Amino acid sequence: MTQRLTPSTAALLVVPPLLWAGNAVVGRLVVGLVPPITLNFLRWTLAFILLLPLAAWVLAPSSLLWAHWRRYALLGLLGVGLYNAFQYMALGTSTPINVTLVASSMPLWMLAIGRVFFQTPIARTQLVGAAFSMAGVALVLSRGEWTQLAQLKLVPGDVYMLVATMCWAFYSWLLARTAEPAAVRGDWAAFLLAQMVFGLGWSGLLTAGEWALTDAAHIEWGWPLVATLLYVAIGPAVLAYRAWGLGVQRAGPAVAGFFSNLTPVFAAVLSTLFLGEAPHLYHAAAFALIVAGIVVSSRK
Repeated sequence: MTQRLTPSTAALLVVPPLLWAGNAVVGRLVVGLVPPITLNFLRWTLAFILLLPLAAWVLAPSSLLWAHWRRYALLGLLGVGLYNAFQYMALGTSTPINVTLVASSMPLWMLAIGRVFFQTPIARTQLVGAAFSMAGVALVLSRGEWTQLAQLKLVPGDVYMLVATMCWAFYSWLLARTAEPAAVRGDWAAFLLAQMVFGLGWSGLLTAGEWALTDAAHIEWGWPLVATLLYVAIGPAVLAYRAWGLGVQRAGPAVAGFFSNLTPVFAAVLSTLFLGEAPHLYHAAAFALIVAGIVVSSRK
């Protein structure tokens, strides 16, 4: 059942799209400096180090984590190992705005996966909300001129991002299914660290494959890459995942999914700021449509 949003829950769910928009922008900036899957592995390694002092107890042999290792292995695969790896791969051939726009099909995947795999009914208000939100996304994509949609062409990066979006939808539904003891679930750092333990294993395997199969794999260390790693580890990883996990628990995956449509709006604004261009009226109109979709979808 969908739940009404409180201001605090809405604020929690706005933070991740903003940070993820920045993630797409900086991920695009370091293309050529580091392979995409390696970037994902370095990001989560640093995030793991940052969280370790807060929840090292979860790694103890007597920890309640190991009794639910299958669940954390799956969460780590989807949320840590695959989602961001596919996103960074997508940024190799697609722009930040296009990547975040493809990711904005999230509400539709949330509703479909919830219905097919978790037997969750789809409310009429959710369908109406999805229509509003997708209209806002289309407005950004067309830059205020609907005729531009006819010229849209998909590139390999868009396909990668579509796969990433499906992984994230499954991940979000699994977050809402509480299976672990309260000692782990109630400690956000421990809950995220438990996912990272297995996620780093998956990501490490994928990174090894990337270096073994790619002759041109290399890393160009310097302040741009170091600054990027610090941002993606602290912001889109630790802070965004914390806010998203708590928001999903409060509002449910279906309602939370609509907030992901704010990402392309934020990405468009950040991109225009980096390019020195003034925001356009269609950005405000798209924002209004997306917010309308959130409000409508969250109504009982």
